[in-house]
Amino acid sequence: MSPLGRPASRQADVLAQIRSLAEPLDSAADLDRLVERSAGARFVCVGEASHGTHEYYHWRALLSRRLIEEHGFTWIGVEGDWPDCWRLNRWVRGQGDQDLDAHGVLAGFERWPTWMWANEDVAEFLDWLREENEGRPEHEQVGFYGLDVYSLWDSLREIITWLEANAPEALPAALRAWQCFVPFHEDPHEYAWSTRIVPQNCEADVVALLAEVRRRTLDRGEGDPAAFDAALNAMVAADAERYYRTMIRGDRQSWNVRDEHMADTAELLSRHHGPGAKGLVWEHNSHVGDARATDMFDAGLVNVGQLLRERHAPEEVVLVGFASWTGTVIAAEAWGDPEEAMAVPEARPGTHEDLLHQALGGPAAMVFERDRSGPWLAGRFGHRAIGVVYHPWREAGNYVPTRMGERYDALLWFERTSALRPLHHEEPPEEPEFETEPSGF
Repeated sequence: MSPLGRPASRQADVLAQIRSLAEPLDSAADLDRLVERSAGARFVCVGEASHGTHEYYHWRALLSRRLIEEHGFTWIGVEGDWPDCWRLNRWVRGQGDQDLDAHGVLAGFERWPTWMWANEDVAEFLDWLREENEGRPEHEQVGFYGLDVYSLWDSLREIITWLEANAPEALPAALRAWQCFVPFHEDPHEYAWSTRIVPQNCEADVVALLAEVRRRTLDRGEGDPAAFDAALNAMVAADAERYYRTMIRGDRQSWNVRDEHMADTAELLSRHHGPGAKGLVWEHNSHVGDARATDMFDAGLVNVGQLLRERHAPEEVVLVGFASWTGTVIAAEAWGDPEEAMAVPEARPGTHEDLLHQALGGPAAMVFERDRSGPWLAGRFGHRAIGVVYHPWREAGNYVPTRMGERYDALLWFERTSALRPLHHEEPPEEPEFETEPSGF
């Protein structure tokens, strides 16, 4: 019997299929097949098996650069907060903070884990993107946006600032929402815990604010970036309130609130950039890889990759995953703790990563054709997911049962990977923080 618990002939068939699909991955030119497969898509979602691995960020940037340069992709949506990424968006378009370099503008990322975006790989990409945009007319410049839902207070502040300048008569709605949250000292967990004890919450106020801001921004058209920013901040505030209130009850449906928000934001960005606009989504494999091909589906969870596939024709959505066998990663032992470089153990026997190691060894790219049958593509094996909180000695809990051929349209594989280089270090928390997102399935 093989380590898979199956006859050796079955394992041989699995390894043979992997080898038949793989092509060497040594330079950006080796991405040709994946670039060709992605060229006509409206959404290309590019994952990462951790939030702290250099190779994932580096190769995601190389793929993104080729799609932007060669096939007209004009926006990038990332697993980051809308207000922080809006400042990056303005910077890469030459509209703000031009006295700063990429390192300086990324220093504005303060919400833990800062290393997700404030790292050398992202800084290098943003430097390239700003230079790329300098040679483009404004309507063809590439935007950089945050898709996430955590920035409740920052988004409320941005809304109030916009209303003061553009629609002061609508300020009462914003101030009512702000006053509702004031007793909780900008602590979403304190607010969420209070709703468990007292049924009163701020949902009605933020929903009313969302409706008011939408009404005020709709007639300004797509040509007003500040109005678009205000509308998206209002959407974040409403969904963030619902997210924290659901999360604190231990309800895993908070995952769905978050991923539905991120998918809806990606749709809005596509429309904002005009008919036929093509965009990139940068998120963890757990959000990018179709949840229906994992045990997430059995738990009633959805994700961004699944939602975009369900909403669009097959050729309009491309999902790209990453995987590796061993190496190092930036992560933390507990939510809010300082980051550290950790060793990633060799993959557990019988997992996708172990099979890829046995079949390939070094880096390779695989683009899956329409036929996703066969012993590896249709087989269900564990697929490693490393979160921002990581315990290498508990590796068994980091594997998601996955049918690889259904989860992604392509996979980039690396035998050994190395940790990201953060631009600055996390400060020890003044008091314990609550985890606000799943750290890996």
